[in-house]
Amino acid sequence: MTGVDGWQARGFAHGVVVSPHHLASEAGSEVLASGGNAIDAVIAANLALGVVAPYYCGVGGDLLAMVWDGSVHGYQSVGRSPTALTQDLVRGAQDASNMPYGGPHSVTVPGAVRGWFDLLDRWGTRSFGDLSTRATALAETGFVVSKPGAFRLRASVQLASVMHFDVADLAAVYGGHAAGSLLAQPMLADTLRRLAVDGPDAMYRGEIGGDVVEALDRHGGVMSAKDLADHQAAWPEPMRATFAGREVLELPPPTQGVTALEMLRLADGLDLGPDSVRRLHLLIEISKLALEDRDREIGDPQFMRIDPADLLSGGFVDERRRAVDPDRASMARRRPAADGGTAYLCAADSNGLLVSLIQSNFTAMGSGIHVPSRGINLHNRGAAFRLDDSPNGLAPAKLPMHTLIPGLVLRDDRPELVFGSMGGHAQAQIHLQLLTRMLFDEDDLQHAISAPRFSVDPGTSRVEIESRVPEEWIEELEHRGHEVGRCRPLDDAMGHAHAIAPLARGYLAAADPRAESAALGW
Repeated sequence: MTGVDGWQARGFAHGVVVSPHHLASEAGSEVLASGGNAIDAVIAANLALGVVAPYYCGVGGDLLAMVWDGSVHGYQSVGRSPTALTQDLVRGAQDASNMPYGGPHSVTVPGAVRGWFDLLDRWGTRSFGDLSTRATALAETGFVVSKPGAFRLRASVQLASVMHFDVADLAAVYGGHAAGSLLAQPMLADTLRRLAVDGPDAMYRGEIGGDVVEALDRHGGVMSAKDLADHQAAWPEPMRATFAGREVLELPPPTQGVTALEMLRLADGLDLGPDSVRRLHLLIEISKLALEDRDREIGDPQFMRIDPADLLSGGFVDERRRAVDPDRASMARRRPAADGGTAYLCAADSNGLLVSLIQSNFTAMGSGIHVPSRGINLHNRGAAFRLDDSPNGLAPAKLPMHTLIPGLVLRDDRPELVFGSMGGHAQAQIHLQLLTRMLFDEDDLQHAISAPRFSVDPGTSRVEIESRVPEEWIEELEHRGHEVGRCRPLDDAMGHAHAIAPLARGYLAAADPRAESAALGW
């Protein structure tokens, strides 16, 4: 499978920021050019992205990151379920056996605001007010909606209406926007200004949080002011695994970072060979096995039945690797899975500071609940819970399993790559495919990102593959027993991946053509 001919990673002498929208990347690159560092830049980009691409991320979502400042630091600001939310309450309200994908009971405490301020407190050189200037202006005066943006706005409102019965507040802001129209979000601009004055307490102990609780209550939710006030972030030690002679780092549970590492461990012991239908079959089978283990074992660490490191142990990996049939597809069936709406961003500066950051609403604009007085779309990260007694079963004040996984690669204890992707349940699979190309094949970053991808649905084991894959490969996969669906080239459903690689002097960077992405710097 080939990438997009002629596309190669771009070089930057001093610093670079990469995001899935050029306006957000511009906001970050302007900060770099004016003397800000990588943390300043990525937060400026993230704030702008929440305005120009509200179908990916924003104030109402969660945030996770890895930062290199001479050593590696993990960060997770992910919220818990409301303390009053129980499985019986959800079953009674929804009259269903599965967690709802939208609505008030899918909303966990949003962690992004805490994340922005925590990262700035530790590494930033600019104030939140300075860094939010571009985002606030874009929200106040508006920006011109592109054709892809208009499609995503329309699709997000439609999806929210399916997930939640009442999306009038959401539709009032985002509905009916065609390409070329101006989208202004003055209430969101006011929220950014309030955060600049009052800091994170405005969300977790103040007026903004009060409006969030009121909006959820109006829709039948049970989140309280205390749930917001009790929110705490974490600085976990990243987990590590060797692949292609490098050390790959991912965040631990409740994220699926260990799932990506398990995939890489499984792949590292197989003869992957050159890019071929045989390799494609092996990577698909590896993905199925690791997703199966994820769905069985991963959740809030306090509720897990095993040490997540057990999933990477030699004996376990060897046993799982023996389950890979080199000739036939496995046909395991799992639970239905929701797609995700997420943004991955990365940045680097002239002092060698690197950040790999991911921020999410989960499903497009999230739960379908919009806080009209604040311009905030509340995420639906709680949709990942189950109504059972598994490690990811819903319980009061519990962390849901997270698909969000920023990545980082070390070689000889020095950073070789920061990378990541949006894509919900496909994220770990995308990490596997990217690193197979970038590290095993030593392919150009841009070529690897632009190459065709697959995505296994953890609910059905069906595999979707971009149509640039040769038709004879598809036929061979079907002959091996795979249920294959085809999607268009550079399909948005295959995630948006970005990467930055440090050089002896400067950086190489690549952005995903599946979004309105840009790698910008100087």
